[in-house]
Formats: sequence, structure tokens, C-alpha cells
Amino acid sequence: MGVKLFITEHLSYIIFQFCIVLFILLLYWLDGFRNLNTALYTIVISMLLLASFLVVRYMLRRRYLSKITQLPTVMEDALQKNAKTHEYLQTEKYLQELYHVYQHEVQTLYAKQTRQRKFMNQWIHQMKTPIAVLELLLQEDQELDKKSVQEEVDRLKRGLDMVLMNARLENFEDDMQIEQVPLKAIVTSIVNENKRLFITKRVFPELQISEEIVIASDSKWLKFVISQFITNAVKYTFEPNKKITMIASQQDSAVTLEIIDEGIGIPKSDLSRVTKAFFTGENGRKTGESTGMGLYLAQEICAKLGHQLEITSEVGVGTTVHITF
Repeated sequence: MGVKLFITEHLSYIIFQFCIVLFILLLYWLDGFRNLNTALYTIVISMLLLASFLVVRYMLRRRYLSKITQLPTVMEDALQKNAKTHEYLQTEKYLQELYHVYQHEVQTLYAKQTRQRKFMNQWIHQMKTPIAVLELLLQEDQELDKKSVQEEVDRLKRGLDMVLMNARLENFEDDMQIEQVPLKAIVTSIVNENKRLFITKRVFPELQISEEIVIASDSKWLKFVISQFITNAVKYTFEPNKKITMIASQQDSAVTLEIIDEGIGIPKSDLSRVTKAFFTGENGRKTGESTGMGLYLAQEICAKLGHQLEITSEVGVGTTVHITF
């Protein structure tokens, strides 16, 4: 196969050499030189030189040609180095770089699939809790407690929102729509949607956001991000009659939204890792409801939208989330 490939590759070159020799002989013939023996001698010498050149060229390429004519069995075959000419050395370099790109893409895909599978397993496990509570409420003989049912339904809705956002994050660019968004309207809408959670935890929201503040963002994704921070602030405020303050300030072309709670705070050892996938930390283990994906998704969305996210916290004092648009 290697010899056949080599001949096929150089066939046009061989034909071209024949044409040159015949053209030179024709010139001599037209010039009056008609010695047949000399012409035959010229042809034979030319063919011998051509054959010698091709043999040497083939010997330099033999191992490389043998390599590419055999179908590979593993991807590591691309890392073999058999070429001796500059052209084939460059080809091998190209194949090796292609192999590294392929490996990177495979590892990225594998990491995404692993993360997705782990998230789904944890999410399904978390969703079993509100379903089990609803089943217990339905089994009771007394009148159905609508408030308790609504609380569990709200937990299911928040869980569904998270899994949908996680699925859409893979095709974020296709789903993104940047527009001018009134910040106060977004935050107010989130607070109203979570008013049962505020009432249940006896936590009071306080908004200090001017209606004139408008930012460039995607309203749907931004709403999810802010909702994660607000619901986390409420869930991790265990003492009643505490406040969650939302303050927006504008300086030059930048707008900063601060979400300040008076909750239990985040330990310093956990603070740098709270936005990593599946990291629940000390606080997450206390409640047993954390999937470790809420802050991770919020961080990913902020990065894709071009918003800067910073979280500061002190145990026993509270946590402050800064989003800079």
C-alpha cells in the first residue's frame, strides 16, 4: 500500500519528467542533431537518475507512508513520529495538535456529562423531599393545610427552575437577549414571587433602588441570578425579624447591586469555593437542602453576561453579594 500510494502521489511528477526529456530531444532534432544512439543514451540516463531520486525519496518516506496506509486502532497512533522530510514532519505536527484538540474536547464533554449526571442525581434526591411531604399531607384525615402545600409546591418550582436553567446554560448564546432592563422592577418582581418564603422565615425585604436605574442585561437570566441570591439570603437567615437589604448605586457607567442579609454568614474556609459546582459547604450541610448548584449557575451566568460577581461574608453577621453591571 505504501509503494502504491507513493507512485500515485508522484505519477504526475514522473510524467512531467518524461515530457521535459522529450521536449529537449525534440529541440535537438529540430536543430539538426539526429544521432539516435545519443538520444537513447540520454533517455536511459534520465530515467536512471529519476529512478534513483524516487527510490531515495521513497526510503525517506517509507515509515511515514506505512503508518498512514494502516487504519489506526487507537488515537495514540497520531502521536507516532516516523517522518523525516519537512513536509511530513509538518503533517505529523498537525496531526498531533489535532489529537490534543480532540482530547481537550472529549475531556470537556466528559466533564459536562459528569456534572450534568451528578446534578440530576442530587436534584432528584432533593425533589423527593417536597413530594414525600405532599404525600403525607394528602394521607392526613384532617383538612388539607394549604399553606404547607404551597410551601412544598414553591420548593418544587424553584427546583424545576434550576434544572431548566442548568439545561439551557449549554446553549446560553442562543437563548441570550440583551436589552435595557429596569433594575428595580426585576428585584421587586423577585421579592413578590418569594413573599411566602419571606413571611414563613419572618424576614423583611428592604429595597433602596432608584426607578431610574437601567442596566444592559438579559432579564430572564438576570432574574434567575438575583433570585438565587435573595432566596439563599432568606434560607440562611435563621433568626426572625431580620432584614435583607437590596441597594443599587450608580457610578459613571457602572451600576452595582448589593444584596445584604443578616444571616449566619459563610465561613472563610468556604467563601472561595461557594461558586464551585456541587459545593454545599458547612451551611449547606446544616439545612440538607442544598444541591451546590445555585451559586455555581449564578456565577456562570454572570460571567457569560459580562457582570462582575463578588461575595463577602462574616460568620454571625451576614453575607453581602455585589453584582456590578
